[in-house]
Amino acid sequence: MTDSTLQAVTQPDNDITDPLHELLRQGARDLIAKAVEAELTTFLEQYADKTLEDGRRAVVRNGHLPERTIQTGIGDVSVQVPKVRDRSGHGACFNSSLLR
Repeated sequence: MTDSTLQAVTQPDNDITDPLHELLRQGARDLIAKAVEAELTTFLEQYADKTLEDGRRAVVRNGHLPERTIQTGIGDVSVQVPKVRDRSGHGACFNSSLLR
């Protein structure tokens, strides 16, 4: 019982710079961005009928959060998550279910 069967698993090298990996990472980045944008569109549609007294939308898109990296099967990919602003003060907040 003193012999261990555990083996060390090597982590993928994040410094891989060959063109194929870069192409795959860019594709992953684009797909994630499109999926998050689709989530945001759905979120904003939920609040489309909420308006302020002057007729402007209460919940609007408001830039992006700082860029961050997420771990994928191809390696780390940098993403930007859009922000929303609730001008009515009711606390509507966008949280992507993909990037938790």
